[in-house]
Amino acid sequence: MCRSQPTSAAFFVGRPDYIHGMAIVLVSAPSNAGPGERRQMLDAAADVFARAGIPREQVLRVDVPGRGAGEDGDGALRRELEPVIPMLQSGSLFGETVALQMVDAQNLQVGEADVLVQLLGTADLAGLELVLTAEGAVPKSLGTLVKNVGETLSIRKMWERQAREWLGAEVKKRNLPLERGAAEALLQRFGTDTGGLGQALDQLEESSGKITREAVLDRFRNRPDEPTFMITDAISRGDIGLALRRLSDFLVHGHPLVYLASVESDLKKRVLAAAAPDEETYRDWVGARASDRSVKRFWSMRGKVRESSLRRAQEALVKADRVMKTQPEEVQRVTLERLTVALCLWYG
Repeated sequence: MCRSQPTSAAFFVGRPDYIHGMAIVLVSAPSNAGPGERRQMLDAAADVFARAGIPREQVLRVDVPGRGAGEDGDGALRRELEPVIPMLQSGSLFGETVALQMVDAQNLQVGEADVLVQLLGTADLAGLELVLTAEGAVPKSLGTLVKNVGETLSIRKMWERQAREWLGAEVKKRNLPLERGAAEALLQRFGTDTGGLGQALDQLEESSGKITREAVLDRFRNRPDEPTFMITDAISRGDIGLALRRLSDFLVHGHPLVYLASVESDLKKRVLAAAAPDEETYRDWVGARASDRSVKRFWSMRGKVRESSLRRAQEALVKADRVMKTQPEEVQRVTLERLTVALCLWYG
């Protein structure tokens, strides 16, 4: 990818010579972007870092809270954005490129964008890889920064023709034995949501034999449940950062009550596993088939979580459910984030 050269750095405070060594990329999608476009944005951001030779674990990801959401910080930035400050002020201690990804940059408040621009202008850094993803416009000062010293990658709205082409390529790459009508059935269920299509193909790869249209329509009555499973999986490992990132991605197009239902189902299985005298009894209690691998996973976690923690998780779920049904959206998101952190601590 070719990055445009800066035409002017007059609006920067400090030493603009350092700006010339930075790579600033805005991955932009329409404001009405769907799950498929969002997946393309995240993939494009990952590709930027990969091309720069930056390992994923070296990238600091910051999710910008929605307008009116997030906790107040000590200064102009909301608390969720404060990790950006020391990173841009101190840079890398070992000479490698500083890598920062800001997701949902369209949610930045004007004052926050101004602070970010000023930090970039005064940063004493030898190298920076900053990737912003945004659905719609970013604040003016940040947009000017990208225009002058960075680059914009545009993700177009995906239509069904593009989704059909994407699906065909994926099926061929994965060598999936789709019978006639199966691909159309997938498009019928998922439309242009390539993220959902990809998750469905992941499931179908584990199937044996030919994949028929009827099998697709029967299996995928709704979107696959991997997004919430990915969150509960991170919670089980006690990985707070990963769980919060996955929750943020899910809430872009997923409903909070769907997430709560998934967490409640996870908790129910943990409670039943703790009470069952043996694995076969547990399998019978949850009504699982012999081929259901999740039974062994929950059974293996039996005894690793205290009974008191399971009770606290149940109480927290009841409170969160009440908030989802009575409080405004900004309160709901904070409640889900706090619940997720608490579950990570109790289960991990």
